[in-house]
Amino acid sequence: MCLAIPAIVTALEDDEMAVVALEGIKKRISVALLDEIEVGDYVLVHVGYALHKVSPEEAERTLQLMAEAGILKEELEEISGGAA
Repeated sequence: MCLAIPAIVTALEDDEMAVVALEGIKKRISVALLDEIEVGDYVLVHVGYALHKVSPEEAERTLQLMAEAGILKEELEEISGGAA
């Protein structure tokens, strides 16, 4: 389905790249579309790009709604390459 999914930034790298984590899955993404980003920020991730910063509360609410709708597992499998 490929929806934007909230994840927490765990590391910042050179060349406008960062590592994000969600449910034990870590992924290297581009943060080039965001002005300011820090470790600990929550971002919406879509096809390898951070699109927007969100509050921790909004991230949790979105993840809960995705889980209730039955699409969180599907999205996690997609971003992890089927290893979730």
